[in-house]
Amino acid sequence: MPCTPQRTFALSAQDAVFLDFDGTLAHLQDDAESVYLADGMALVLEACANRLSGALAIISGRDADDLAKRVPQALWRFGNHGLRALAPGEHSGNRIAAAPNDLIDTFSNIANRHPGVHVEPKGPVLAVHYRAAPSVESALGTALRQVIDAFPDYSLQHGKMVYEAKPAAANKGACLLKAIQTEPFAGRRPVMIGDDTTDEDAFIAAQSAGGIAVKIGEGKTAARHHLPTVDDVHALLREFATE
Repeated sequence: MPCTPQRTFALSAQDAVFLDFDGTLAHLQDDAESVYLADGMALVLEACANRLSGALAIISGRDADDLAKRVPQALWRFGNHGLRALAPGEHSGNRIAAAPNDLIDTFSNIANRHPGVHVEPKGPVLAVHYRAAPSVESALGTALRQVIDAFPDYSLQHGKMVYEAKPAAANKGACLLKAIQTEPFAGRRPVMIGDDTTDEDAFIAAQSAGGIAVKIGEGKTAARHHLPTVDDVHALLREFATE
């Protein structure tokens, strides 16, 4: 019988909980369109939000409208790395400008050199997915880094089977710090749970604000706590929902 990992932290009803989606609440898939919550997890998340008096948010790199199709409408949802927010019950939030056409064209030309690679525009953020062609990781990254300097407002971030070109404002850490200044998150200990490099800014932000950060899976991280898998996140949330 597998051994349940011993947790080095616990959730409290006085916390403000921020959860990444892909790789944290839902298992990663080769096709990002096929990623959804496991059966029963929507109800678990709603129960957790009720215990937290609404101070639970999903914070994701996905576009807010895309994220809204995959998690309960009753939750706070921060999409586009924090650039777009959907309050509970809100179906479509503020629109944001697209990435510069020159950047889209440049990245698309690079992606087209590699079968299986595609570019996903997410407002001003551009995601270059190569999960269907993992062998191109190095060459693709080199090509993208060579062109990103021509766009001084942008930086390139390498995540799990994806490179993302992001403006400075697209930052989960900045989103978390802004959220905890407002209701229902204000005055609570921030807890950030995520799995990827795009979550590192939020890990740092949560800990700098007196909260905790939890890294899912292996890899170098600023987070001081760890859970091995998505299933362990599910177990944590189920227990908290029923305490």
